[in-house]
Amino acid sequence: MNASASSVGKSSRGPLAVGALELSGRAFLAPMSGLTDVGMRRIAMQFGASLVVSEMVASDAFVRGEAESRVRAEGEGVTPHVVQIAGRDPSWMAEAARLAEFAGANVIDINMGCPAKRVIGGFAGSALMRDLDIATQIIRATVAAVAIPVTLKMRLGWDHSCLNAPELARRAEAEGIALLTVHGRTRAQFYKGEANWRAIRDVTEAVTIPVVANGDCIEPADAAAMLAASGADAVMIGRGAVGRPWFVGQIAHYLATGKLGKLPSSSQRRDAALMHYRALLSLFGREQGLRHARKHLAAYAEWAARDGAQNATPLRLPLVTSDRPIEVERLLSRVFDDERVREAA
Repeated sequence: MNASASSVGKSSRGPLAVGALELSGRAFLAPMSGLTDVGMRRIAMQFGASLVVSEMVASDAFVRGEAESRVRAEGEGVTPHVVQIAGRDPSWMAEAARLAEFAGANVIDINMGCPAKRVIGGFAGSALMRDLDIATQIIRATVAAVAIPVTLKMRLGWDHSCLNAPELARRAEAEGIALLTVHGRTRAQFYKGEANWRAIRDVTEAVTIPVVANGDCIEPADAAAMLAASGADAVMIGRGAVGRPWFVGQIAHYLATGKLGKLPSSSQRRDAALMHYRALLSLFGREQGLRHARKHLAAYAEWAARDGAQNATPLRLPLVTSDRPIEVERLLSRVFDDERVREAA
């Protein structure tokens, strides 16, 4: 699908808001488990993302004070700070929302879209789209628990025989949800096939609150096409931002001006990647941080190679296998070195 930035659904309206919170633009970083740590979110915001969302936090684990859930909900240096919570019990969800608000969250996002087996096995995430009565109870309890805006992320439905996103959207709006995000796949599709942006329009036409389209935004033309097809107010970028968190800001600029935001210099990207790596070591400690960083390091190298860094491909393997932080930083810097030479020439 192709569309110009002048035909991007509802994006021609004034500034987008989540409740009373006015946003800077219309491109968001998606919540991704194991990926959207606070380091990645800081970088995305630094380069112009309009909104970023934490990794999914299990509500019961968060209330019990489990360390991993607290790390996932970390938001230092991120404003506005959005914490996504997941669960099936309305009381746990309400208490988790209260704790997140007390800890400084500006927005609570409810997860009803995660397709992972470990999540739906507990009847949470996208499994809630099979029981809209429980889903509605969770929304009602969470909204009532906090004074800050509450948003909701969902899929089109459980499978193609149950495309009930419009009905859930109507219920959510009636219960006070401030904004909806719809991933253009069913749970049965997981991440396979293509996201159906046109099907999201059934949700945008069912409610008056802002709707965000999610799924398969890899290039600028995708963002414009998503909005044109869905009639949504904004786009949410997930896997397309891994290894290039600045891409979200580039898309925000594109949707606002019709021109893609400039690719940050190789020095800026190098410094951002190093900052992200150091943040992971600080968050998780040396051993766990090294393991957690590898998927990000591989993605930084892959995108650097696509952007013309000739060192990136041969350095990828040593970069992700080294267990020495100083060596990793040296290799990560070298990934961008040859680009810097060309830029200076």
